[in-house]
Amino acid sequence: MKETYTYAVSRVRCRETDLLTRLDFDRLMQCKTEEECLRVLQDKGWGKDAGVPLSAEDLLPEENARLWQFVGELAPDLSVFDVVRLPADFNNLKAAIKSVLTKTAPPHIYMTGGTVDPALMREAVEKNDFSLLPPFLSEPGRQAAQVLLQNRDGQRCDVLLDRACLLAIQQAGEKSDCPLLSDYAEMVTALANIRVAVRCQKTGKNRAFLLEALTPCRTLSLESLCTAALKGRDDLLSYLAFTPYAEAADALRESMTQFEKWCDDRLMELIRTQKYESFSLGPLIAYILARQNEMGNVRVLLAGKRHRMDDRLIQERLRELYV
Repeated sequence: MKETYTYAVSRVRCRETDLLTRLDFDRLMQCKTEEECLRVLQDKGWGKDAGVPLSAEDLLPEENARLWQFVGELAPDLSVFDVVRLPADFNNLKAAIKSVLTKTAPPHIYMTGGTVDPALMREAVEKNDFSLLPPFLSEPGRQAAQVLLQNRDGQRCDVLLDRACLLAIQQAGEKSDCPLLSDYAEMVTALANIRVAVRCQKTGKNRAFLLEALTPCRTLSLESLCTAALKGRDDLLSYLAFTPYAEAADALRESMTQFEKWCDDRLMELIRTQKYESFSLGPLIAYILARQNEMGNVRVLLAGKRHRMDDRLIQERLRELYV
């Protein structure tokens, strides 16, 4: 297996040279319009597989599909990437449920890179037969669809699926032989819990809602987190100060935007440890996450240019880069 990953890592190292650098983003920031940004990205090879210039709406899905096509060439067994594939599954299940039950069909609602075909998810919702799906999707899907259908409660539908996603990520991380995946799964879950606690505190949710929304993890006490959130913002920040996520409190004191950026930057800090690894699955996972982070930054930048946002506001929302 080492030989397999050694070859795969060497291919990843070559692809890493194509990742957008800080200088590339500085150049994009200097663009006056979204269209000008798209031309710069096309010059950097974005959307090249399409053969024609792409709109902003089409470019990012095209790049995501290109990423997963490359990943498929790296390892014959894609299940080793489940920790980073599962979010696409739950995004797609959420999209299928809402699309079918609300009788709408927005473009680009399904993501590539998941473990289950979105068409099967849509079929399961249309037939109300969630046994068509794997166990990790079937029961959460059934519950979420029931909540949306009977109560029209889109928020609780999201909560059920988000929590199920984190539980699946935790399980996949624990099963993996790759330490990075275990650490990543734990950090993703903990940061999601903090995010939930902050939002619930702001909106005055009760204990029952909070406990249903939070996901067990090793590095946070859910009972303490819940109690602190219910007491108020100051108590929540004080609790966080004595956890491995103390810097979250500082970011939250600035703004929610800074907190969201801090979360993503903390994950980027974790995967940067793989830059000097040559034999394990870790660098492959890191590359996937680096590309997803890069696409997220491009999405923020293009949206900012489209809506003529001040460059300073766009810059504040850009995440740290892998390269």
